[in-house]
Amino acid sequence: MRTYEIIFILKPDLPEGEADRFVTQMEGVVTSTGGTLRKVDRMGRRHLAYRIQKYKEGEYVLLVTDSGAPTVQEVERRLKVSDPVLKYQTVRVDEDMKRLAKRQQERAQRSSRKHPKTAAEPPAPRRESEAG
Repeated sequence: MRTYEIIFILKPDLPEGEADRFVTQMEGVVTSTGGTLRKVDRMGRRHLAYRIQKYKEGEYVLLVTDSGAPTVQEVERRLKVSDPVLKYQTVRVDEDMKRLAKRQQERAQRSSRKHPKTAAEPPAPRRESEAG
């Protein structure tokens, strides 16, 4: 299974109950088609960079899922035909997470070579009488 981030923007004039119902419906689509939800983040209302269908702001929702391509295709199909959705975008992030883990491992190896764990003891402080 691959990891995907699906972000969509809902119309700001949508009633709160209807927005909750729509997000729950999208969660249900992911789980019913064999995917698993890692995270559901309702980011709230934010200003848009440009007007979309005469709206200056929208409500952002982020879904992070572990799923296959058919699940993502079904979610995108539903987002495309849904009236309350202004925009949506899906990004596959599992390759980026693998690269990040590899980089962190390489950094840890380099830092362990630079700073050996058995460091020499610092010299003892000199007494004033010895300072001559």
